[in-house]
Amino acid sequence: MKKNFSIKTLLLLTLFFGVTDFLQAQNEVLPLWNGEIPGAISNKEYKEETEIKGGLVEFYSKVSVPTLTVCKPEKPNGTAVVIYPGGAYLRLYMIGEGYKIAKWLNSQGITAFILKYRLPSDEIMKDKTIGPLQDAQESIRFIRRNAAQWGINAQKVGVIGFSAGGHLASTLSTHYNYELYKVKDAISARPDFSILVYPVISMDETITHKGSRTNLLGIKPAQELIEKYSNEKHIDAVTPPTYIVHAFDDTSVVIENSIQYFLALRKNKVPSEIHLFQTGKHGFGMGRPATTSQNWTKQCEDWLKINQFITVENPTKN
Repeated sequence: MKKNFSIKTLLLLTLFFGVTDFLQAQNEVLPLWNGEIPGAISNKEYKEETEIKGGLVEFYSKVSVPTLTVCKPEKPNGTAVVIYPGGAYLRLYMIGEGYKIAKWLNSQGITAFILKYRLPSDEIMKDKTIGPLQDAQESIRFIRRNAAQWGINAQKVGVIGFSAGGHLASTLSTHYNYELYKVKDAISARPDFSILVYPVISMDETITHKGSRTNLLGIKPAQELIEKYSNEKHIDAVTPPTYIVHAFDDTSVVIENSIQYFLALRKNKVPSEIHLFQTGKHGFGMGRPATTSQNWTKQCEDWLKINQFITVENPTKN
C-alpha cells in the first residue's frame, strides 16, 4: 500500500513541477483589448475569483477582463492555436484544459495562446450572449495583427476548445463574420482550423448541456437565440476544417453534439475528422488513462500534419 502511494505521489509531483516549470518559462500575459472592452458595464463590486490547486490557478470565475497568455515553443514552426478552456460558461478550467494543452502544442512547435475569456453576466455586459464571442473574435485578430512579433504564419491560426470552450470555438468557426464590435482593420476572425474536444455544440434542449445554455442565454431563451447558438445549423462550405473528439460514456455533454456538427460538416464537404471513443467520460483533457481516449493527441498531430497545418517533424518528443 505504501509503495503504491509513493508511486502515485511521485507521478503527481512530476506532473505538478512539470506544469509549474512550464508556466514560469512561458508567462507573458497580455490584455486582449487595447482600450475599452466592447459592451462592458462598469461594476466595481464584481470581482474576479480564482481557485488554487498546488500553487496553480485551477479555475477562474467571474472573469470581466480578458487576457491572452502566450506560450512559446522552443522551435516554433509558424502555427498558432488559441485555447478556450471549458467550464459551462461559469468558470474556466485552466490546468487540464489550458496549461497542459499549451505544453502539448508547444511540443509540436505550435505557439499557444490561452484565452481567459469573459464569462457571461448581466452584471458586467450589455449583452451577455455575445461577450465571449467578442473575445474569441478578437483573439484571432490580435494574433494575426501581431503575427510577425511571434514568427507566426497569419494563415495558420487555429483554435481548440473544450466543453463550453468547444461551444465558443465552434461559435467562432461559424459566426466569425458577425459584426459584434467596431473593428479598425480588415483582419479576419476566421480560424484556419478548429479542434473541438467533447464540445457543447447545440442549444437544442434535447441534446444541449443545460448549464452552459442557461449561463450563456438565460433560463428561458428566445427561440431566435437557441437557433443562433446551435452551431450545427450554421455550417457552410467555408467553415474551417475541423477535428472532433468525444466519448460515448460522456453523460455531461452527450455525443450527439459532436455527431450533428460532423454530419453538417460532411454535408458541406468541409475537411473534417471525428473520433468517438468508447470510454473517456467528460473532461478527459489530454486523455484519460486506461480509456480509449488516452491517445487522441497523437491522432490529432497526424491530422494537423496531413492537412499541412504543421509541416515539420516534431521539434521535441512528448
